Order: sequence, then C-alpha cells, then structure tokens
Amino acid sequence: MVARTVDLRSDTVTKPTETMRFAMATAEVDDDILGADPTAFRLESEVAKITGKEAGLFVSSGTMGNLISVLVHCDIRGSEVILGDNSHIHIYENGGISTIGGVHPRPVKNNEDGTMDIDSIEVAIRDPRGELVFPTTKLICLENSHANSGGRCLSAEYTDRVGELAKKHGLKLHIDGARIFNASVALGVPVQRLVQAADSVSVCLSKGLGAPVGSVIVGSKSFITKARRLRKTLGGGMRQVGFICAAAFVALKENVEKLDGDHKKAKELAEGLNQIKGLKVDIAAVETNIIYVDIVEGSKITAEKLYKNLEEHGVLVMPKGLSRMRIVVHHQISSSDVHYTLSCIQQAFSGMHQENGSYSISTSRGDSYS
Repeated sequence: MVARTVDLRSDTVTKPTETMRFAMATAEVDDDILGADPTAFRLESEVAKITGKEAGLFVSSGTMGNLISVLVHCDIRGSEVILGDNSHIHIYENGGISTIGGVHPRPVKNNEDGTMDIDSIEVAIRDPRGELVFPTTKLICLENSHANSGGRCLSAEYTDRVGELAKKHGLKLHIDGARIFNASVALGVPVQRLVQAADSVSVCLSKGLGAPVGSVIVGSKSFITKARRLRKTLGGGMRQVGFICAAAFVALKENVEKLDGDHKKAKELAEGLNQIKGLKVDIAAVETNIIYVDIVEGSKITAEKLYKNLEEHGVLVMPKGLSRMRIVVHHQISSSDVHYTLSCIQQAFSGMHQENGSYSISTSRGDSYS
C-alpha cells in the first residue's frame, strides 16, 4: 500500500479546501436559468471586473467556455478560426468547434514560446474576394499561458499586436485563458492588461486556482447574452449553480496569491530533474507551473516505465509519448513533495539511498536532495 500520494498529473486534481466546502454548504442560491443565482452572479461579476470586460457567464468547463466563445463569434456555419497548431482548442477539445459548430480550424504553427508569428497569422486570413470557394475567416484564438509549450506566457505587447491585426481585418480575438492568472503572476502584469485586446476570454477556475468545477467566459454584454443562449443549447444551463460558484469564488480570492509559490516549486523541481542523469529539462521554458521532462536518448527506461515505477511510490505524472512526461505543480504540492518526487525519480534511474531516516539522492553534478 502506498503511504504517500503526490499527484502531479495536472493542476485539475486538487481537492476542495475546507473553506470551499463551507462556502458551498452555506451558499445563497436560486434558479440560474429562470433568473439569476446570486452567488453565480457575484462570481461572474468579479471575473468580469478582473478582466476588464462588461459581463461574465459561468460554464461547467474550459472546453465549454471555448466552444461557446468560438460559436458566438463564428455564428455562420463554415466560418473559419485561426488558431495555434499546438493549442488546447485545436488538439484537446474533441474537435467540438467543427463537429458541433461547423467551424473550420485554420491552424498556424505555434512557436516554442506559444506564440504564432504575426506574419503567418496574416497570411492565414482568407481573402474575402475568394469567398465563393474559401471559408470566411472570422476569429483568431490565442492561449495564455500556453500549456503544450510548457506553460509559457504571452506578453501583453504580443497580444496587442494580434488584436491590432484582428481589427485591421474585421476579425474578433478570443483568448483561451485557462491559466491566465498563472501568466499574470509570472509576468507581473494584471490580468486586465493581458486580455485588453481580446473580445472574449475563457477563464478556468479549476486549474491553477484549484476550484473543483468551472470556468467563466467574459466579454461584452451582447456577447454574453448570446453565450447564455448557447450554453442552454449545449445543455450547460444549471439551476442552483451557486453552490459550485461559491467554491470557485473562494479559489479566486484565496489561491491567486499561491501561484507564485507554485511557480517557484516548479522551477526547483525542474532544476532538480535536470541534474538527474538520463533526464533533460529546458529550464528557461519553465515560466509557470508546467514542466516537460525528456528522457535522453540511450536511457534504458521509457516514460511509460518511469510512470509505472513512480506510481508504485505514489507519485503520479503524465506520460507524453515514449520519451517525455509532463509534471504540473499546484497549491496542494509542498516543498516536501518536490523533494520526495526527486528522490523517487532518481531511484528509478540509479537507486535510492536513505540517510538518517530521510531520502537522499545524488545527481550527475554531485548535488544532493533530501
């Protein structure tokens, strides 16, 4: 039996805190479809205020938030959205914009930092003169922070440039802000500034912030009116939803300040992993709470084997192919968990030494973690 569990698969694995559970039990609620649930409205208004948008709408997930946002902007079937080829919307959301919305994706190569070249975006915009044969470009999507790039952050200046390009061509800009608060803390820039150029933003509350459920999409009042109708169409309308929103409100108020600590622990873990012979981490790419770890060529262990070995010691990570794994730090990971994880990974490669009742590992540089 595993005596300890360190779950690093994602920041979505966090458990509700006691404060969240109390808030859920005592939340003021009403029917959010017939009128407005007061606790849901409070959360929606707070997220809208933080992002500098007119209104917000609570939805069950980031995937639903992105889907609704794309469908509001691309309200004619056969419309086209420009988005990163390595973006969450394009890869991990079941092709919903196409299967449900009839929206055509136009992927542009993501750079290692999560950006797309401005010139490449502009080239991807369809010439309106070819509307007889081409889809009609309606929307550009960005992701901040960019998960598949290791949680890299898009600057406000870059987003402004994309926003200017969108306006130049009469397009809308949507930001998948699943971890926008992580980006804000890492860059030292307010969320409102990071999304200033966007027409809509999907803000996930169940990732870095640790809420048990939900996202809020924000935009203009007219955008949210349309989004509310689409949420109902997709079966996302919920009645006494305030008890869920109450936990999300606690996450918003209490856990933003914890993100900097998450980032520091991620950096410490990344640096430790990079010192273990057989592993490689791009330290410079670890800007927030996500780490991609590569197993160097010639190692006798695959990511899957390492995953299973760690699981036996209660450490859970996510394999990403034969020679790569993903680790995500969250507010329920302690410094002790970081050290224990390093110990277990070192054991998988070269054995573990126990000194004075604590774990100690030796790295390829001669350093020691305990």
